Amino acid sequence: MNKNTHRLARNKSRQLNSGFTIVELLVVIVVIGILAAITVVSYTGITSKATVAIIKSDLSSASSILKSYQAIYGSYPTVLDANKCPSSPNADTSFCLKTSSTSTYSAYMSDGISFGLIEINPSGYKYKVTESTPPTPSVVSVICQAGFIAVPGSSIYGTNDFCVMKYEAKNAGGNIPTSIATGNPWVSISQTNAITYSPNVVGCTGCHLISEAEWMTIARDVMLVPSNWSGGAVGSGYIFSGHNDNDPTNILAADASDLNGYAGTNDSSGDLGVTGTMVGDTQRRTLTLTSGEVIWDFSGNVAEWTSNQVSGGQPGMSGDNYAIWVEYPAVNVNGSLPVNPFPSGTGISGAGTWNSAKGIGDLVSSPGDNTLRPYVRSGAYYDKVHAGILYLNLGSTIGSSYTDRGFRVAR
Repeated sequence: MNKNTHRLARNKSRQLNSGFTIVELLVVIVVIGILAAITVVSYTGITSKATVAIIKSDLSSASSILKSYQAIYGSYPTVLDANKCPSSPNADTSFCLKTSSTSTYSAYMSDGISFGLIEINPSGYKYKVTESTPPTPSVVSVICQAGFIAVPGSSIYGTNDFCVMKYEAKNAGGNIPTSIATGNPWVSISQTNAITYSPNVVGCTGCHLISEAEWMTIARDVMLVPSNWSGGAVGSGYIFSGHNDNDPTNILAADASDLNGYAGTNDSSGDLGVTGTMVGDTQRRTLTLTSGEVIWDFSGNVAEWTSNQVSGGQPGMSGDNYAIWVEYPAVNVNGSLPVNPFPSGTGISGAGTWNSAKGIGDLVSSPGDNTLRPYVRSGAYYDKVHAGILYLNLGSTIGSSYTDRGFRVAR
């Protein structure tokens, strides 16, 4: 074999052995993966910003349209139809509200003097605008299924954002709770069974009977919304306490429209009051959260179980054995409940002086009782001034059911 033949053979051997090693291939794959991840994250961030910009533009445009309507007709439309056009008395289709994307207007509230409008994107981006503010993001990050509303979490009560039934639970059959406006609430159910059946909500992973921490989170949140107060400012007048005056003398179904907060109560006056200008009785059954969501019958109609139980450490009046309704400012035994039930514990200025005249409800307890007791919240249709968002009855029996006790589910 000559020298040229040997040279050609060596070159061919080098070419055959010049490919990537497995280690080199793995390094290349990892680098490509990192670059792809950076690209995806960057694209997602850009897309999110674009989505938010579109929603803000929609709401700014809608706000201008509504203000133009008000300038012409002297008030904002109190109701929008299914096409988001002003309904009677001025059904002017030139003032219909449109969105520029797949997002939708999930809520519109107005008393004619002011308005609130919420837009939500399928991905969960939610912004709101009122007559006096530019579009601002909702503080809620969760997406809730039909019949549930989003609640902002609270560091005070150790809760993250969560979902809760908009209406008191109804029995869909087969001990399956559902949250719909029609029909009377599910009553004659014990706390034990409410805990057992709450996870049965269709399509709801993680559903459970609402806890004390979740209840107090909602209560504090609605306290911070001026339109929930008769005086139009937090702490001014009373907070609306729902159907509790025994007129009519029965439990009520809810209404499909959040604008009909007095439905069935025999009180014909009242409004949703975005500005906080209120008329009417205490019997309004709707309360608005800071996220713009509306919850029904949170403070009256049927009393509601929460998932907590207590054995000793009850707050109240020394020597009392469930004999009287106790006003929160009159409590002389603070007790040691895991979740602070007092108005003062909300951190809201002046709340420590609030009593039933403020519409928050009263306490039924026995500081000397060490029997295991379930929690009851809200108040029944006949409890009158004792019902309210901080109504707390610790005198029931574990496993017992009552015709005026219902529940709602959270997730």
